[in-house]
Amino acid sequence: MVSLVPLDVDDPRAHALLEEYFQMRAQTFPVGQTYQPTFPVREAFEPPAGIFLVAVNEGLDVGCAGIRRLPDTSEGGRYELKHLYLRPETRGRGWGRHLVAALVEQAREWDAYDLVLDTHHTLTAAGALYASQGFAETERYNDNPNATRWYRKVL
Repeated sequence: MVSLVPLDVDDPRAHALLEEYFQMRAQTFPVGQTYQPTFPVREAFEPPAGIFLVAVNEGLDVGCAGIRRLPDTSEGGRYELKHLYLRPETRGRGWGRHLVAALVEQAREWDAYDLVLDTHHTLTAAGALYASQGFAETERYNDNPNATRWYRKVL
């Protein structure tokens, strides 16, 4: 099984996974389009503003994901799921669902009213994962140049 370890996004272990994720996205982005990576800001992923989790299996870092609170005036607020990544050789084991479920639970503990995310339509497995976890397509909520689909889960 995989364990989830909270780390700062600028921790070398987290940074290495994010770098790997951004390289993979750049290599697989549609021809003629440019993937524009943005490394997360540490403060945005520090509790209670957010959290960043690294998935560890048998002592190896195999994936990551985080949530961050979006600017909002509502009680609890809106959180955004960011940077869900699992190394290709570890996919299909349910670890993505485990990461998402842990982050959904954390958002609930912080009294979030919903959790949103953006993704690209070419990431069909990610879209299926989000749908299986109760996320539904929603209106565009940001200007991420890498995104073509937006999802929301009411908590």
